[in-house]
Amino acid sequence: MARQELARFLRERRAGLRPDVVGLPTSAPRRTPGLRREEVAELAHMSVDYVVRLEQGRGPRPSPRILDGLARALRLTPAERSHLFRLAGSTAPPPGADAVRRVSPRVARMLERLPETGAIVTDAAYGVVAWNPLARALLGDDLGRGTTNLARRRFLGAGRMYETSSAEEFGHIVVARLRRAADRYPHDRRLAALLAELRTGSEEFGQVWETRPVHAPGHRTKTLVHPVVGQLRLNCDVLLVPEDDQEVVLMTADPGSPSARTLRELAAGSS
Repeated sequence: MARQELARFLRERRAGLRPDVVGLPTSAPRRTPGLRREEVAELAHMSVDYVVRLEQGRGPRPSPRILDGLARALRLTPAERSHLFRLAGSTAPPPGADAVRRVSPRVARMLERLPETGAIVTDAAYGVVAWNPLARALLGDDLGRGTTNLARRRFLGAGRMYETSSAEEFGHIVVARLRRAADRYPHDRRLAALLAELRTGSEEFGQVWETRPVHAPGHRTKTLVHPVVGQLRLNCDVLLVPEDDQEVVLMTADPGSPSARTLRELAAGSS
C-alpha cells in the first residue's frame, strides 16, 4: 500500500472537485477550493475521521467497499478508480456501477481528424456517444440526435436501417457485448431497461441471448446498401478505449476502389 501517494491522490482529487458537480450549493464562501472533508465523508458514507486519516497517510488499508465509496464520492473516472485501488494495494477493483456514456475530449478530437473515415464511438450498451460527419452521412441523420443505440437499431428497427451483408453476424456481436456489459454493470438501471426492452420487443434477441455468443472486436468487411449512393464495400475496424469501456468503430474502403471514391464524395458533401 502506497500510503503517501494514496493520501496525496485523495487530497488532490478532493481539491479539484467543484461542489456543484456533486449537487452541493456554491453560494457559501469557501476557504479552499474543492470539497470539504466532511462533504467527501458524507458522500462516501464513512466517518470524517477516517477520511482525515487516509489523507494524512495513516490508518489501516481501506477495504474495497471503502475505496468504492471514495471513487463514487470523488467522481473518479474508470482509469482514476483503478489507480486508486492500486495505490491502496487492491489489485482487482470491481467495475463501476454504470457504463460510461460520455466520450472523452481526446477521442472526440480524434474523430475530427478522420475526414475520409466514418467513425463512431459506442458505449458498453451500444449507445452511440460520438460520431463524425461522414459516419452520419453513412448511417443516417438520426445519428445526430444523440440517442441512437445500435442494439435498438438492429433488433427493434429503431432508427434508419440499411441493408447490410453482416446483419446476422452483427446481431451476435451486439448480444455478446451486451452480455459483457450486464456482467460488468449489474446495477446499471439504463442497461437493465434496455435489455428488458430488447427481450420484450425482439424474439430474435432472446434466441441469440440464449446461445451466449462470444465475439472479440476486430476487422470485418461488409457490404452496405445506402439509399442515395447505392452499394458500398466497407472495412470496419474497432479500436478499444479500455478506461471507459468504449469502442471506436472506423469505416473505410480499399484505396482506389469505387467505394473509396464514393466515401470521398460523401465526406465532401457532409463537411
